[in-house]
Amino acid sequence: MTNLLHKFEKDQIDKLTSKKRIPAFRPGDTLKVTLKIVEGDKSRLQAYEGMCIARKNNSVNSKFTVRKTSHGEGVERVFPLFSPIIDNIEVVRKGDVKRAKLYYLRERTGKSARIADRDRGNEADQYALTEVEDAPIETPAEVAKEVPVEVATEEILTEENKSESSASEAENAENESK
Repeated sequence: MTNLLHKFEKDQIDKLTSKKRIPAFRPGDTLKVTLKIVEGDKSRLQAYEGMCIARKNNSVNSKFTVRKTSHGEGVERVFPLFSPIIDNIEVVRKGDVKRAKLYYLRERTGKSARIADRDRGNEADQYALTEVEDAPIETPAEVAKEVPVEVATEEILTEENKSESSASEAENAENESK
């Protein structure tokens, strides 16, 4: 039962992340989250930049909290990680913290609310951009099992001959036009 549930959730995550990339980020990182805002029949993009103070990894229900100071007031917003309204997530700065939840920043302002920078190098995206079609994806090994080797090599040879003949035909056409 749980294996079926995990498989379903993984398929949903693959479907939701097929057209966007989600970078690897942690609490303490400064993020720029671009949102799709729909007003009537018009839509626009709006950026929300702040520090990630919490992250909850719960498969499809994963969330992260971003805190920023706007006009002297602290504003927090919780974003579902796989939400369709999130257009893009960009890591602006990587922070060096030793906690998973940075709720203590709520009481701090100014210099005491700063987080030191940390160079973690180039990290791979947590969910990379992949184009997924509705049809199941076959691995090259599965395709090789279905098609005999002789047929595959004959198809390759005929395609090469076609490309060579079309190139020679194009050269002959150029010579005739001169």
